[in-house]
Amino acid sequence: MTPFLRRRTQSIMLGGAMLVSPFVVFGQAAVRADSTADVRAIVASRARSNAAIARHDTAGIAREMMPDVTIVSSTSTMGTGVVANVSRMAAQFARRPDTRWVRSPDAIVVFDAWGVASERGHWVGTWTEPDGPLVIRGSYEAQWRRQDGTWRIQGELFVPLRCEGGAYCRARPQ
Repeated sequence: MTPFLRRRTQSIMLGGAMLVSPFVVFGQAAVRADSTADVRAIVASRARSNAAIARHDTAGIAREMMPDVTIVSSTSTMGTGVVANVSRMAAQFARRPDTRWVRSPDAIVVFDAWGVASERGHWVGTWTEPDGPLVIRGSYEAQWRRQDGTWRIQGELFVPLRCEGGAYCRARPQ
């Protein structure tokens, strides 16, 4: 096995999910020995983001994002920039006042040399449509970027895997 492929893995359990941080053995270490502090910071930021969504607090949502954040929603709508993405969320909150989204990390890996991290997890969204309650679930991938010591969301991709409810679930919304 080449040095490029040799890895040690450091895992921690947090909230029932295993968070994995590889430590690359060659050249400059890709992940610092104290990367779990970075993982904890990202988990805390995700929790703040979830709480802001629950409150429909668009300023709180925006604080966790990079200014040039790119998000691909579960409906395949793509938004670039914090203003565009927060505006889209505000419109959904106005249309569906009981909207809730919760993103739950399953794995976070930090690449320290570049100040980026990968978060993979699952999400659930709930709200009420005219024909009744809706629950939609899926997986997501997020890229985080550390800037001035603070982790912020650089990009997110949400893939729907299951939808339960009325007409909304029968075909991808346009």
